[in-house]
Amino acid sequence: MIGLLIAAACVIFILVWIISTVNKLTRLKNLIRESWAQMDVVLKRRYDLIPNLVETCRAYAAHETGVFEQVANARAEALKGGADSESENAFVHSVNRLFATAEGYPELKSSHQFLELQRELANTEDRIAAARRFYNANVRDYNTTIEQFPSSLLAGDNVPARYFEVDGLTFRSAPAIRL
Repeated sequence: MIGLLIAAACVIFILVWIISTVNKLTRLKNLIRESWAQMDVVLKRRYDLIPNLVETCRAYAAHETGVFEQVANARAEALKGGADSESENAFVHSVNRLFATAEGYPELKSSHQFLELQRELANTEDRIAAARRFYNANVRDYNTTIEQFPSSLLAGDNVPARYFEVDGLTFRSAPAIRL
């Protein structure tokens, strides 16, 4: 009777171990899929966001340059035209536009925009690094589980997952920034 109980306990223990190991492998495979999807999300964010930020900076810098050029041109025309009311009005209008720009943007924010671009670049690259670490940690846990004994007995046809490596993945590289 005791022998039968011990045998039943062993069978139950083995069944529980098999079920928990299969469930662990399934959970780890799903974590790898989830973390890979997260990598795609942050890489797509980088791919979409950075060029838009660069264009925003470029457009804003062009806007500020345009305001200054308009003031300089209007001033030159006013000086050249003497007491001509049209050139004087153009100059006053451009100066008023400059003041309005300065009031709305006390530091004339092209420098702020570029600092924001740098901050966002660093933030995006940090997100990518964190997602890469999360993915690679899940791959490590999965690969360790399928290679260690005794869970390797149940791993069967589970092949080791590949770590995220940047080399050769040109579609995942950071976009070139030209200001």
